[in-house]
Amino acid sequence: MNYIIFDLEWNQSSLPELENKAIPFEIIEIGAVKLNSDRQMVDRFHALICPQVYREMHKMTRDLIHLQMKELKKNGDTFVHVAKRFLKWCGDDIVFCSWGPLDLTELQRNMAYYHMPPLSDGPMTFLDIQKLFSIACEDRKSRRSLEYAVDFLRIEKDIPFHRAFSDAYYTAKVLERLDREVEKNLSFDLFHKPADRSQEVHIVFDDYAKYISRKFPDKTEAFKDREVCSTKCFFCRRNLKRKIRWFTPNGKHYYSLSYCEKHGYMKGKIRIRKDYGEDGIYIVKTLKFISEEDAGKIRERQDRARVLRRLKRKRGKS
Repeated sequence: MNYIIFDLEWNQSSLPELENKAIPFEIIEIGAVKLNSDRQMVDRFHALICPQVYREMHKMTRDLIHLQMKELKKNGDTFVHVAKRFLKWCGDDIVFCSWGPLDLTELQRNMAYYHMPPLSDGPMTFLDIQKLFSIACEDRKSRRSLEYAVDFLRIEKDIPFHRAFSDAYYTAKVLERLDREVEKNLSFDLFHKPADRSQEVHIVFDDYAKYISRKFPDKTEAFKDREVCSTKCFFCRRNLKRKIRWFTPNGKHYYSLSYCEKHGYMKGKIRIRKDYGEDGIYIVKTLKFISEEDAGKIRERQDRARVLRRLKRKRGKS
């Protein structure tokens, strides 16, 4: 297996009203590094892309990457040609890696815009090196810049940041320094959502479990589904009785509290996600065991949500 550590630079419309909803971010540069199974660098890839959708460079993009439109028009190829070359260079038996969760989604969105064959018909696993750095070196929750991680790990800065190849290169250097054990913390790209129940994601990590649902027409239908609402202990596989039923403080995130006699209190969290550019929603549910003190915070959050609902009802009547 090879690691494909890649980075994208993209341009966008300077005016929101002129944004093409099918391709809000147009890729203008692809940079990548290939590591073998021993994490040794074996190849490199870099290409510029001549834009077809947004013909003017957004000021933020120009200031960040110091790339001019005339250079793209002179030295860039079409996206389809570059993407085909890139995917052929990647080869088979690979795992994509990136700094953060966005690049694989935008690569597939650009491919879909040009009617290229999809990379997958459902969710794709990849390694989010930004997340892995946080798990290995910090608090698991923070998301640092790539340059911060390079400084933290005392990696030599021998090329400038903020270009596709250089950021892929430094991301590969960060991955080389991380313990292999951290790689089991896979991420899922959801440009292609689970098409049916068989493609839904069920995965257990060291201290929490994640479930990603197929698409539902709305959250009312989603919450009728037994798998969406279940709170099962992911260690002993028993259905747990909920101490606090699912509630929401904001209409987007839902919480529950269950109790396992063997493993203690378990927090459930459901996030309602919209399917970009399409109707319907899907569910991302996490289950995690927490302390009794944190269980008390869930109860307090439920109490606050109740108070807010009462206030809204009173305002509605008045």
